[in-house]
Amino acid sequence: MTLKLSRSGTETTTRWEAISRVPRSARARIGAPLVASLFRRAVSDLPMRVEYPGGAVCGAGLDGPRLIVHRPNAFHARIAEAGLIGFGEAYMAGDWSAPDLSAALTVLASRIDTMVPSSLQRLRAVCLPRLPRSQRGTRSGAQANIAHHYDLSNEFFGLFLDRTMTYSSALFATLDTPPRPEDLAQAQIRKIDRLLDEARVTAGTRLLEIGTGWGELAIRAAARGAKVYSVTLSRRQQILARERIEAAGFSDSVTVALQDYRDVTGRYDAIVSVEMIEAVGYEYLAEYMRTLDRLLAPGGRIALQAITMPHDRMIASRRTYTWVHKYIFPGGFLPSTKLLTDVTVEHTGLRITGRYCFGQHYAHTLRLWLQQFTAYSAGAEALGFDRTFRRMWRLYLAYSEAGFASGYLDVQQLVLERDS
Repeated sequence: MTLKLSRSGTETTTRWEAISRVPRSARARIGAPLVASLFRRAVSDLPMRVEYPGGAVCGAGLDGPRLIVHRPNAFHARIAEAGLIGFGEAYMAGDWSAPDLSAALTVLASRIDTMVPSSLQRLRAVCLPRLPRSQRGTRSGAQANIAHHYDLSNEFFGLFLDRTMTYSSALFATLDTPPRPEDLAQAQIRKIDRLLDEARVTAGTRLLEIGTGWGELAIRAAARGAKVYSVTLSRRQQILARERIEAAGFSDSVTVALQDYRDVTGRYDAIVSVEMIEAVGYEYLAEYMRTLDRLLAPGGRIALQAITMPHDRMIASRRTYTWVHKYIFPGGFLPSTKLLTDVTVEHTGLRITGRYCFGQHYAHTLRLWLQQFTAYSAGAEALGFDRTFRRMWRLYLAYSEAGFASGYLDVQQLVLERDS
């Protein structure tokens, strides 16, 4: 099922009933009983509590996170029809819920490699859908992919981001205490300043930023005296970034262009890119790295922030079409540390000379975003985002938090220099 989701500024809307319809395909009917058995078996020894109507309970952690299955037949049918895509759609439809969504998903994420029997994992290539050609990271594909996610509405992102409008992992002073909303802006600034320090951005630096976001990094680089050329594919981000840069008084030293990274020309003393590499795609990663190599001036430095996943899981899933691709971020791809290293060595004269990993800081960041998103749900509704959409985004934020909290995902700041 492909849904048209309501978005601010458009006329498309989704009725709650559309996603609530139970799949009636042969695959759903035949596979639902098998899924019911496999799911109960998979969670039987997990430290969580899965509750069914009528009082049935399974799971090994009766005091652990709760997952409540409200409509078992629909829940199992969706998974039988579409695997993990169906699992996500079941949440969107209200077939299941969790009082602490992130905690329940973290338990599931910690066992993602073993939940499906190895005999069935061998059928992955046959059973799971492939990423559509339309979502590949070509120039036109990249433009459409970015627009789908980032051009939702600047006001929408403003509901849950901090005052810096930074949409990437923050770097907190400590992880010893629960994150507080008031700490987030300073943690984002700490992250940005560390990247600029690693890239050695100072007065007079010619800086290229690939992926503008809403302009905070460009503003802080300009405040150091750098001359910044920043590129984005999001028209809405470009508009607000320019407004924020002008308000900060740096319009003369920052250019924000609507441009594909492959079309940038010139040479730069420093290149910085924050969590943009995930939008490049597996097939285009070498081209992206060659572009960085081409644009870096002699003696220059590159600082990248990238989300990574384990190499074996990356290899197994790199061409798989997922719930995130379908509903949140078309064409997205998370590389592994090994892949980034291998592609850099094989295709460029660059070498990774520094690496800083801080995945648990992303879990903190996402928890704060989810808290804010939930608190301002009425604001999202007022912008035209319906109940299905809001459940979808809650799942996305909680699912992402679980990936980092469980250690399945990591985020890294990488320094690249030319091999001497």
